[in-house]
Amino acid sequence: MQDSTPVLVGIDVGGTKTHLRAVAGDTPVADHVRVSDGWRPHEPVAAADWLARLIADALPAGHRPSALAVGGHACETPRQCARIRAALRRHVDAPVLVVGDAELLLPAAGLEKGVGLVAGTGSVAVGRRADGTPVQVGGWGAVLGDEGGAAGLVREAARACWAAHDRGEVPDALAAALLDAFGVPEVPALGAALEGAADPSAAWGRHAPAVFAAAGAGSALARDVIAAQGRALASLVALLARRGAAADDVVVAGGTVLAQPALYDAFAAALAESLPSARPRPLRVPPVEGAVALARALG
Repeated sequence: MQDSTPVLVGIDVGGTKTHLRAVAGDTPVADHVRVSDGWRPHEPVAAADWLARLIADALPAGHRPSALAVGGHACETPRQCARIRAALRRHVDAPVLVVGDAELLLPAAGLEKGVGLVAGTGSVAVGRRADGTPVQVGGWGAVLGDEGGAAGLVREAARACWAAHDRGEVPDALAAALLDAFGVPEVPALGAALEGAADPSAAWGRHAPAVFAAAGAGSALARDVIAAQGRALASLVALLARRGAAADDVVVAGGTVLAQPALYDAFAAALAESLPSARPRPLRVPPVEGAVALARALG
């Protein structure tokens, strides 16, 4: 990148969308949102190239990063983040930090200690032990995990419909909603519809509103699924606390949990029961603010 005006750059790469924000001092220079298509966090060189293209596209001419912090979806281990950071240094001649996207929540909320919980397309929770060691739980993807995220909700809703079908029950509003969402004629066909998705996280997750609509229409199955997913999110926080992470403050973000009061209320109720000392705090600013704060600390 050519020599030009230095700016702090923060990037939040989510499962669905990516948000880049650049500032010069306190003056906004760029605020750019795009879809996360092509993000491959398990391929460090490809991930770094993707980020470099994003920066080049988003920054105005005559600006370059003086410090860069990235919170990346599916960046699951320090080793993985370090490999992306090393690859990024080929593109960015400035201090660089790469962390998981949930690591952005605490600095975005102005906190130094606590738990960051994301429930958007997927779900994950992060914290740190007293010695600063990072701990992450959840975030295992739509097929195996991501309970409380959009994709996990749809997967568990389909499982509930299959179980009801096996019990010989008449399909209720949840089954009707999923059949309509996936465009299939009967409950057994849901399996092929889910299994045929090239990208389960995105393909399943976009139908999560159908689960909440079914609950609003009176489906007991949908309400049970939502309650169970709220408990699953609370269990992530409790697990972090058992592993020694500070968990008095729990910063909550993600387009699923914050957009759906039924899920947030189920989570908060379960958290109050399992870990009464924890205080849930919905994040009221974009997580990219946390990336900008981390970039500022690098400078």
